[in-house]
Amino acid sequence: MKTYTVNFLPDNLSVEVEEATLIAEAAQQAGVFIKNLCGGEGVCGQCRVQVTSGIAEAEEHAKAFFSDEEIEKGYILACQTEIHDDLEITIPPESRMEESQIMTGGATEAYGDSEAMPVVRKLFIELTPPTLEDNIADMERISRELRKQLGWHSFEIHLNCLQHLSDNLRENEWKVTATVVKDRNGYRILKIDPLDTTAHNYGVAIDVGTTTVVAQLVDINSWEVVGVEGTHNMQASYGEDVISRMIYACGKGGLHPLHEAVVKNINQLIEKLAGDNSIPLEEINVIVATGNTTMGHFLLGLTPCSIRLDPYVPTADVYPPILAKDIGIHIHPNGVLETIPNVASYVGGDIVAGVMSCGMADNPEVKGLIDIGTNGEIAIGNNEWLVCCSASAGPAFEGGGTRCGMRATKGAIEKVEITNGEVKYQTIGNAKPRGICGSGLIDCIYELVRNGIIGADGKFHRNRDDARLGVEDNIAHYTIAHAHETESGETIVITESDIDNLIKSKGAVFAAIKSLVDYIGLTFDQIDNFYVAGGFGSYLNISKAVAIGLLPDIPREKIQFIGNSSLTGARMCLLSEAALEKCMNISRSMTNIELSVYQPFMDEYIAALFLPHTDRKLFPSVEY
Repeated sequence: MKTYTVNFLPDNLSVEVEEATLIAEAAQQAGVFIKNLCGGEGVCGQCRVQVTSGIAEAEEHAKAFFSDEEIEKGYILACQTEIHDDLEITIPPESRMEESQIMTGGATEAYGDSEAMPVVRKLFIELTPPTLEDNIADMERISRELRKQLGWHSFEIHLNCLQHLSDNLRENEWKVTATVVKDRNGYRILKIDPLDTTAHNYGVAIDVGTTTVVAQLVDINSWEVVGVEGTHNMQASYGEDVISRMIYACGKGGLHPLHEAVVKNINQLIEKLAGDNSIPLEEINVIVATGNTTMGHFLLGLTPCSIRLDPYVPTADVYPPILAKDIGIHIHPNGVLETIPNVASYVGGDIVAGVMSCGMADNPEVKGLIDIGTNGEIAIGNNEWLVCCSASAGPAFEGGGTRCGMRATKGAIEKVEITNGEVKYQTIGNAKPRGICGSGLIDCIYELVRNGIIGADGKFHRNRDDARLGVEDNIAHYTIAHAHETESGETIVITESDIDNLIKSKGAVFAAIKSLVDYIGLTFDQIDNFYVAGGFGSYLNISKAVAIGLLPDIPREKIQFIGNSSLTGARMCLLSEAALEKCMNISRSMTNIELSVYQPFMDEYIAALFLPHTDRKLFPSVEY
């Protein structure tokens, strides 16, 4: 079969592929990111690229996404165009993965106190040599000493530890260090090192998010976070949300590429952290990972297909501890990977870790946790009970489904103010505007309704005398940044359709919160605190989020950002057996309310499709 060379700009990366390979597949082979919301189905129009050398014909259906002028300039959809020539492909800014604000952590204090026992420990052992009166086997001699230190009756050991154990003990005058891990069945010896190596024991906490993967390298002895790194989840090449990735994994692409992508992410982060801190990979003995249910399945190579299908059943809620090398992660060969358990198909280990890390399950006060992304996941409870739910918020809060929406990357408008017809905005990185991210879109809606430019139904007052207000194809829009101000030279607007999508998204989140509060028989003023987790929440203006009806109207001091609570929880589990056990208990005891079959949710959702709500009594402090 013929092969052709494709060069991708501006990365200037080339790859040789077989004839008829899709451009999107060639980009994946070259390690080049192209935005892809629908997972290659050709229905989102996000993977637009320009053929600047060579011949590539746009597929007929794909032509609907481009003007005649754009087609003439060589624009095509990467996921729908086959390669039959040597090509040079330019990826425009709107289709690239730019530097973004990645939430790399929350609180960094150590978990517990001096009595906290980490998941993996190093114990120095100084043994008495055998005699005729005490001639038990070498392994039993080590087990006897470990029983004294740990109070446990028996210990499993890896074969490769036994193979050199006799020489190891005798050559080092019976002084060795045992690295042990506590799993659900007891203790297991991972390795036995010569002499005292207890000063070198590291672990990695990892949050496998749909959008980003973040890792913290932790000194287990001192509880110090040695370093933290974050990167975009490479799975985005197969779809930007979990549904499109599941469709890809369960269809034409298969599971392997998604599993391989996240493992590659993790290895790159660990190697960067270890290299920057001059720590050998062999000194990293444990990883604790957390993420939503789908990400957990992709990480461990479990089939995710039934998660999205009625009755929404995952392969597993509780994952077995494994050797990290069994899925290709590069730490010590006997190093272990623990994955935080899930609650349900759409309430994952990230929420379990968040509930544990913010202390909701430890205190009698009733508190709530809200994590807003493509899914809005909510948990409410205390040390006696916990309930949770998940509502599909759609991609609007992450910049999807809106004309000029984008993720929180360089050039995204993140803050907006409108005063007397003048628009002031702030972009990420103080760069020229490229689009509007989720926090900026919320600001836009608030400012538009506050200034009387739109009504409570989200519709523009079209007879208003305002130079920024326009109508195109009978869809009204409002200009946030003029063409001469933007990077692309195109006007950045928010349209009536965008506002409608955002109202649906905020309505789904608020309806989920309200349904959960009503289900447990409480009112908002009986909730002591609402914690808002995740990257989106950290850049949110609380007052504006309340004013559009996204968050409940409670005293603002009761709403607290807690950063990446999922990563914080993973780190706490790394440092404490008790924290890991608590996550197990939380996942078993938390009651999930499946909103798709819970009728009150639909009623609440319909009621929430106004600004801020059809029932203004729920928002007494909001005045426009």
